[in-house]
Amino acid sequence: MTDSPIPSPAFVTPRRTERAVPDDDWMKAMLHSAPFGSLGMVHAGLPYVKPTLFVYDETRQAVYFHGAPEGRTHSALAANPQVCFTVSQLGRLLPANAAAKMSIEYSSVMVFGSVSVIEGEEASTALQLLTEKYFPQLKAGQDYRLTSPEEAAVTTVYRLSIDSWSGKAHHAAPDFPGAFYYERPGLHDWRDFA
Repeated sequence: MTDSPIPSPAFVTPRRTERAVPDDDWMKAMLHSAPFGSLGMVHAGLPYVKPTLFVYDETRQAVYFHGAPEGRTHSALAANPQVCFTVSQLGRLLPANAAAKMSIEYSSVMVFGSVSVIEGEEASTALQLLTEKYFPQLKAGQDYRLTSPEEAAVTTVYRLSIDSWSGKAHHAAPDFPGAFYYERPGLHDWRDFA
């Protein structure tokens, strides 16, 4: 944890308290399983949200990510290390007989904390944790070589020290009438948007 200002419980707690998930193990599982998250920052006085690959380290109660040693993210974090980071998962869409009554199932975790640049052994460990998260079938030293110091020098590794977090979820009964999963016909990967 950091000595940065910690958001008040009223700020962190979801407005819809019946959907709050005050279960640390549930929030840890969400952070472990999410493929990416969104990092909310302030850049030049404006809100700036960046989707990013990350890894959650439970032992350090931290989120690690990396980026270029220059650019908007680097500038924003240097000017104001206070951030909000969120992960979410979409469930089924829940139709109703009125548009205002339609809903969705979801799960989400919102993290508040302070980001710092890390170097040395902690940075190397964070980069290795990232590799293991996204390429778990590959083995270091067998399928690929570890990051060299020259390669590490062209990236910046960040640690988001978690000060507070909140979880939120909404799930309907398994037999909810007409519930279905979102799918855009014909759009199955990013190349479909080009």
